[in-house]
Order: sequence, then structure tokens, then C-alpha cells
Amino acid sequence: MIVVVMGVCGAGKSTVGRAVAATLGARFLDGDAVHPTTNREKMAAGLPLDDVDRDPWLATLADLVAAADAGGESLVVASSALKRSYRARFRSAVPGIRFVHLDAPPDALRERLRARQGHFLPPALLESQLATLEAPDGEEGVLVVDATASPAAIAASVAAWLRP
Repeated sequence: MIVVVMGVCGAGKSTVGRAVAATLGARFLDGDAVHPTTNREKMAAGLPLDDVDRDPWLATLADLVAAADAGGESLVVASSALKRSYRARFRSAVPGIRFVHLDAPPDALRERLRARQGHFLPPALLESQLATLEAPDGEEGVLVVDATASPAAIAASVAAWLRP
């Protein structure tokens, strides 16, 4: 089982992803950890990534999820997966992949980002991510959850959705 916990910055992808992985007994992979150094530096400078910047990162993530799937490993990945084309890339790598979209009001996201410390991505990039986000409305294999709920509650909802 491969699950991508997706959403804009501040939605709680890493925190919720870890909780979901623990609940499912799966390995967790934080997509931020595989960003090329150039991407991390660009975002740290307050510059949003574009499709060209994201391409090698998405290729790496797609390879990692495909390898996990081929090996029969359960994996939960935290990745923004902002565009339909990015999610399609994951689906090409692993048919049947599932997505959990962490959805929250912009004000709640801004508040979280202001309180977050030690992350390379500055709060100023939220607006560009919100503008880039193509919500997964109507896409198959997507659970939309309220990102303001507790990570434990979200993980329980995800587990119930995956194991009806």
C-alpha cells in the first residue's frame, strides 16, 4: 500500500504522514528530504519552485514509490503533489496509489507557518503554493481531510478509509 499525504506548506504533511505510517505499520518518507539542494536553496530564498525545478524531485519520488511497491513495502510519503500532472506521475509509477489531501483554511495555514521553526521553507511561499494547487476534486483514490484535526484523528480516518 502506497499513500501520499499531500497539501500546501503548513498543512501538516510530515506530522500527519508520520502518524499515518505509524498507524498503518508502514515506512514514512518525507518528500522534503529528497529535494535537490538547488530546490531547497531556492525555496529558502523565498522563491517558489516551478515545474522545471520540481521535475527531478518528482522523478526521484516516483522511483522511490515504484521501488517500494515492487518490493511489497507499505510506504507513506509526504509530498505537496500540488498539480494533477504531479499526481498522475505518481499514478503512472504505482497504479492504485492513494492520496490524502490535507485541506485547511489559508488563515490556519498562515498561523501554523508563523509558529513553525527550523524549516527551510519561509511562510511567504504559502501564497504561491495556494495559487499552484489544483485540488484533487473528483480524482479517484483521494481522501480529503480537515487538516485542522489532530494528526491522530486524521490517521484514524485514513486507516478506516484504507481498510473498510
